[in-house]
Amino acid sequence: MWNEKLYDVAVALLKQLIATPSLSREEDGTARVISDFLTAMDIPHERHLNNVWAVNKHFDPAKRNILLNSHHDTVKPNPQYTRDPFSPDVEDGKLFGLGSNDAGGCLVSLIATFLHFYHRTDLEYNFVLAATAEEEISGANGIESILDKLPAIDFAIVGEPTLTQLAIAEKGLMVLDCTAYGKAGHAAREEGENALYKALPDITWFRDFRFSKESDTLGPVKMSVTVINTSNKAHNVVPADCSFVVDVRATDQYTLEELLEVIRANVQCEVKPRSMRMRPSFIPMEHPFVQAGITLGKTWYGSPTTSDQALIPATSVKMGPGDSARSHTADEFIYLEEIRAGIDSYIRILEMIQ
Repeated sequence: MWNEKLYDVAVALLKQLIATPSLSREEDGTARVISDFLTAMDIPHERHLNNVWAVNKHFDPAKRNILLNSHHDTVKPNPQYTRDPFSPDVEDGKLFGLGSNDAGGCLVSLIATFLHFYHRTDLEYNFVLAATAEEEISGANGIESILDKLPAIDFAIVGEPTLTQLAIAEKGLMVLDCTAYGKAGHAAREEGENALYKALPDITWFRDFRFSKESDTLGPVKMSVTVINTSNKAHNVVPADCSFVVDVRATDQYTLEELLEVIRANVQCEVKPRSMRMRPSFIPMEHPFVQAGITLGKTWYGSPTTSDQALIPATSVKMGPGDSARSHTADEFIYLEEIRAGIDSYIRILEMIQ
């Protein structure tokens, strides 16, 4: 086990973060906590909006760069909370509080890891620490807003609760706004062209279609129609338009552009993607980080959820202490031993690839 002081420092910082409300777009307080922490550690750093980052003391521009990234924003407290979500209480080895599991434990474990390597002069890689905002809403003022300000990233560790196992692939997300057009008319007479009926074959296609290529780690591309509406609200008028929303979970087997091309070739409705930002991620099994993790007994899997990994244009892995099943739940918590194990896992794997 590495220096126990790193664990103590990490837990103390996490308690401060929990006690400081940091809903997405309202992370100024936790950004200040992180900035003040780095200042106290005599680590120069920068801040843009609510994102804070730093590089190792002996940063060498000739070396490759490893990004250590996690977020400090949270969702709103679940209404079923029975305890104060901003009170960092410890009971039975659990640290309770909003953001403790998602992703405060990951963030402070990565910060502790950064501290471990910060003063080293013999590193093969540089380390870039980035504590970022707006991850929970995939906001434009989070990691995306500082990518051009960071050193060029060659590899990234994205801290999310994975029980410190290796999420070597992550599904991307594309949300489609689809519209079928008809012609308004009186419902009592043979008038108009019902746009809702015109939309039905396309909705059925989204339900039934299967893309030919499946990912070994993420399985098939998944498409779900989740919202349907018409602009007409009168019961006796044939609707002239019918809009619906499709949630598309992409795998590493297709680019978002390829998926969109196939979709548009098979449906009659108008299809407009809301964005093409949240791209699927994948790291090769032969990557040194993955191989080092496997050597230490880590398992690997494909993650169905999205994170800032989708916005980082570099090879990346998602890994961290805590359990994704606890994210966004009432009375959120992380086991203190998970934080200790998170720090240990990060450091051991990174030491193996130095």
